[in-house]
Amino acid sequence: MSGNPAGQHDGGRITGDAAGSGGGAHRCRAILSVPATEEKRILRSFDRGADELVFDLEDAVAPQRKDDARALLAGVLAGILAGPRADGVGVSVRVNAIGSPWCHLDIAACVAAGGGPLSLVIPKVSDAGDLAFVERLLDGVTAAVGRTAPVRVQALIESAQSLSRVAEIAAAGGRLEGLILGYADLGASLGRAPTTPPQRWLYVQDQVLTAARAHGLRAIDGPYLGTADDAGLRAAAEHARELGYDGKWVIHPAQIATVRETFTAGAEEVAHARAVLAALAEAHRRGAGAVGLDGEMIDEALAVAARRVARPRAVATGGLGRPQAAAWPIGRPLSRPRSMTVPSSAAASSGVFGGAMLTAVSGSRSSRQKNTRPATSRSRG
Repeated sequence: MSGNPAGQHDGGRITGDAAGSGGGAHRCRAILSVPATEEKRILRSFDRGADELVFDLEDAVAPQRKDDARALLAGVLAGILAGPRADGVGVSVRVNAIGSPWCHLDIAACVAAGGGPLSLVIPKVSDAGDLAFVERLLDGVTAAVGRTAPVRVQALIESAQSLSRVAEIAAAGGRLEGLILGYADLGASLGRAPTTPPQRWLYVQDQVLTAARAHGLRAIDGPYLGTADDAGLRAAAEHARELGYDGKWVIHPAQIATVRETFTAGAEEVAHARAVLAALAEAHRRGAGAVGLDGEMIDEALAVAARRVARPRAVATGGLGRPQAAAWPIGRPLSRPRSMTVPSSAAASSGVFGGAMLTAVSGSRSSRQKNTRPATSRSRG
């Protein structure tokens, strides 16, 4: 069962009012991917203007540096998540793929690192069984460390297998808050060139968007694969916005402003949406179901679109119809506290983290067997 019934998610663009409001949980127009390899770079990213930051432990980190990057990020997160953040920037971590030597270690370290709201981006999700594994692992680790702040999950759709099962993935429920379309890996899986224009992805984009909307999840478009703020970036962002996506990943800070602007409704658009809602409300008071406005017939179907523009939408609370914890302000750059213990590869096999993870892993095996194909057909990068 999904975390949100269909129809309770006001998808589409962030409104002008929402874009300028303070407080509340973070928005998700422009989401910056940040390599988790340098403390200064991680801390500077909070000043870039993104709505959400995704600290990357997967593709951005070489295999021989995985343990070092994990320990570094956990130490920084311990300072960042220690208190409320006034700017409302969302904090997410892309962990390594399920089945890799690092996934369970990444999850344990991030969950233990601090008490504020956190989202985990799970790459290469193939089916609902992958998310069931993450749920059980999170149950064990959060219980072991006594964490009470929410930990959400986002699923990256980036293979032919995941695309073919995207509706099943979206229906997984639990901590799942959104779907992200990953173009690079999905293109490789489909045999599609990296230079394929956005319009050639329409079937794929609609599949992911429909699955997200059917289950009350936020839908995030993957990054434009260039690093410049150019016409190609704007075209890709406008295409995703017009389809109904909530926001877009960016891979360079220079791209943030364009993507934020693209996914923010202008004053005229907001004014028109409010006029539509006012006209329809007056019609309903008169007992009519539809009304004409400026040569256009207005009914409830058009009112749904107008509400997305005229008021803060559900995705501004983290992409879900249910409320989330308040946003948290940035703290000063901090080194990892001496009392902070980050599980290393060796430590994770024993003690509280090892016990929690072993319990979660063993408890999820039956779920994975029920929900997935045989392990021999699994492809893990």
